[in-house]
Amino acid sequence: MREIVFDTETTGLDPFKGDRLVEIGCIELVNRIPTGQTFHRYINPQRDMPAEAFDVHGLSAEFLADKPLFADIAEELVAFLGDAPLIAHNASFDLGFLNAELERLSRPAIPRSQLIDTLLLARRKFPGASNRLDDLCARFRVDTSRRVKHGALLDAELLAEVYLELIEARQAQLGLESAGASRVLVAASAAPRVRPVPLAPRLTADEIAAHRDFVKTLGDDALWRDYLPAPTEAAAAEDATREKAAAG
Repeated sequence: MREIVFDTETTGLDPFKGDRLVEIGCIELVNRIPTGQTFHRYINPQRDMPAEAFDVHGLSAEFLADKPLFADIAEELVAFLGDAPLIAHNASFDLGFLNAELERLSRPAIPRSQLIDTLLLARRKFPGASNRLDDLCARFRVDTSRRVKHGALLDAELLAEVYLELIEARQAQLGLESAGASRVLVAASAAPRVRPVPLAPRLTADEIAAHRDFVKTLGDDALWRDYLPAPTEAAAAEDATREKAAAG
């Protein structure tokens, strides 16, 4: 199953009052595992950058002036998103801006049925608690040390980790990995490998004989007797000779 976690940065809060996208970042998940495939673009909004928005993401009009227009990236973006479920935090905000940009190009809107809103998931899981992305990262111990200001790709990466925690997919993956490891261990113990050519013995015949003599002093019930290899005919003859000599 393919899913896309995404985030946007904008010039403000309302796409119907002239605010525009300035950044989009997307993370691909397949079977709830990040694949390493991403889509990240800065976008020239063709307007000024309000101070309030700049304080959030730090993207100035000067920085964005030479970046592509949304029209230049739209086809590549739509192809990357495909028909996969789209995961975002407060998803209606991001989708509203994305669809406003698509509408300007007379392209089809992305249906709301394609959205998964992690804010709603968090409110169901933690009713009454603060469920901002920062709060969820702290709750799930997701490392945010790289996050100085908001950035679409970094926030999408953090949200992907939070999403997996919210739906408890990470624990399920760990369980599957443990079960897989157990199956490997069971299979290995059920069919032990045997060396085609035995290793050369590291003990001399005298050392082996001395060990046998020591074990005999421990009594008939000594555990060591269970692990002694059967003596060869020559070793048995030597043992008998030593016993006769000791008896005098």
